[in-house]
Amino acid sequence: MSPGQQVAPVEDDAGLVHHNPRLIYAIGRLDRVVRRELTTRLAPVGLTWPQYTTLSVLDAKPGLSNAQLARRAMISPQAMSEVTTSLERMRLLERRVSPTNNRILRARLTAKGRRLLADCEARVDELERQMLDGISERESQRLLEAIRSCVRHLGGGL
Repeated sequence: MSPGQQVAPVEDDAGLVHHNPRLIYAIGRLDRVVRRELTTRLAPVGLTWPQYTTLSVLDAKPGLSNAQLARRAMISPQAMSEVTTSLERMRLLERRVSPTNNRILRARLTAKGRRLLADCEARVDELERQMLDGISERESQRLLEAIRSCVRHLGGGL
């Protein structure tokens, strides 16, 4: 079986059956369903998936600018401006002027933001467990390595 083929036919949202969907199509479908599930699972704590992603990025790398956050969260700088403003209003992050450039605001999580992120991480962990159900730990690690490699080859970091 070639990388872009799948054994069973796949029906899309429009009811069209694809007998041998391309790998890129399958990845796109996975992206859509993961975003939908994140939206559903984060709604009870009052966050959107871009807000969660922003908190997660800042937890790993505090002090990023809006432009840096936008690149890492995979959204436009304009959208990130809205996300950081909303998170700041919710007191989940704070922004301070950069000591090297007074036009750049550096963002950091607040204690409240770290507590909410911990709740979100438990929800995301459950989503990942559901998504990887039936896949061994070894297969899961190989999948992650393959995805990281694909992203790097396309200039997306990781």
